[in-house]
Amino acid sequence: MSAENDAPEKRPPLERLYRNRPALRAIGYGFAGYLAFVRATSRVVFEPEDPYAAYAPHLPAIVTMWHGQHFLLPFLRRHGHDVRAMISRSDDGEINAAVVEALGLGTVRASAARVPWHIREKRGVPGFLAMRRALEEGATVCMTADLPKQTPRRVGLGIVKLAQASGRPILAVSFLSRYRITIPSWDRSELNLPFGRAACVVGAPIYVEAHLDDAALESARCAVEAMLLTVTRRAAELTGRRDG
Repeated sequence: MSAENDAPEKRPPLERLYRNRPALRAIGYGFAGYLAFVRATSRVVFEPEDPYAAYAPHLPAIVTMWHGQHFLLPFLRRHGHDVRAMISRSDDGEINAAVVEALGLGTVRASAARVPWHIREKRGVPGFLAMRRALEEGATVCMTADLPKQTPRRVGLGIVKLAQASGRPILAVSFLSRYRITIPSWDRSELNLPFGRAACVVGAPIYVEAHLDDAALESARCAVEAMLLTVTRRAAELTGRRDG
């Protein structure tokens, strides 16, 4: 066997980084500090003016947002309120978990499966049960509405079924900044920038009845999708943007 074959395999630097969990979490903690700076230097408008006062009777709730527009959502949490976010078990998810934990949220490590045979791999069923249990314990939970790497801004059925199983309402939220960098990814993620106007809009609660047929569940899914599109457009208007 040649010396070349005996040599240890060299991995690309980025791949080595993704295999280094402490490094990923350090990146997450650093990014959390950046987001805190963005929040501190932004002029934020809330609609309703006090979301907690407006929706207190409906808590705990299932807070949802679009993929790629979630970075500032932790700052909607009131101090001392138990909020837990569903975070992917991927390497990127390790960074996201560190971010939200640094900003005071708990995490549920799972993600929605795109096809049935991925449910076990992605811990979709345990994740669903953990989110429902969190709601039963009085925690508000957060999860993105659209499925990863699928059609952006199309709500999946998972969040609707969680609302149905738990009896808790869905609150559609959009927290946008006027100044941002749009990342060329499938979800067009937005990196919020400091020193500008920002807006956080929370939609009216949507409840899903326990006994619904497939057609009624699809109607509920469409209602959540329409509400998310509405709050996103409104947040964009409040920041002075022309897009959502």
